Formats: sequence, C-alpha cells, structure tokens
Amino acid sequence: MKMALKLAQKALDLGEVPIGCVIVHEGKVIGRGYNRRNTDKNTLAHAEITAINKASKKMGDWRLEDCTLYVTLEPCQMCAGAIIQARIPEVVMGCMNPKAGCGGSVLNILEMPQFNHQAAVTRGILEDECSSILKEFFTRLRIRNRQEKERKKQAEENP
Repeated sequence: MKMALKLAQKALDLGEVPIGCVIVHEGKVIGRGYNRRNTDKNTLAHAEITAINKASKKMGDWRLEDCTLYVTLEPCQMCAGAIIQARIPEVVMGCMNPKAGCGGSVLNILEMPQFNHQAAVTRGILEDECSSILKEFFTRLRIRNRQEKERKKQAEENP
C-alpha cells in the first residue's frame, strides 16, 4: 500500500485525484498505475485499469489469478468490474468512497455471489494516509476554484 500511496502522490503532483494502485504476484510488483484521466483526456485512465493492463502484459494473460491488487481508494464500478473480469482474487483498499465506491460503499461488485468470480476484500489499510492525500487534493481544488471565481469576478468588474 505504501507503493500505491507513492503513485497517488504522482497523480497529486499532476493535479489529478490522487489514487494509486499496485498489483503483486508472488511477492513481485507486476503492475502499477495512478489516476491520469485529465492528463490523458481519457475516461479509462484510472489507476486500477492502468495497473491491470500492465500486469496482464507482464503475465501474458488477461487472467490475473494469484495476484493481489492494492489501491488507495475503493474502486468505482468500472474498476471493480475490471477487477472481477481479470479474476483478481484479492483486493486491499486504503479508504472507502461513500459517494462512488463499488467495493462495499454504494455497491459491492467485488464480493457479489451472483458473479462467477469474487474477490476477498481487505479494507482500511493505511486508511489515514490514503484519506489524507485525498483531503489535501480536494482542499487545494476548493481553494483553486474560489480563486478562479474571484479572478473572473474581478475581470468582469474591471474590464
């Protein structure tokens, strides 16, 4: 999870929502990713999707059985679905996402018995650190948005 946090910091440095993901197989990292949606102008550029793509290439298979996925924030519906499709048996999450999480918050796609595959889920690993970097991002974003709003207001008042 510490490596996933370092990747989340890379996203933060780019001005992205700071989410990092690492996939491990037999004690070795085989895939990593961090959020790059705005940077890449790509809806699919989530940390988990990038890590899954890299791990699949490394393994030479779309099935990532015997792997563990570590992610700093509870996956969204797209990423939770990709995790199940990739047959990843274990997911370790930092903090929960009560507004959009699909690993136990809004939905629990990862553990749905209706699917042909489920993942064992561990929640709350380095939760404070994972939550803290997200809070930092959103605090900065609110400040930046307020400043931008003020600049626009001043520009309109003083053309």
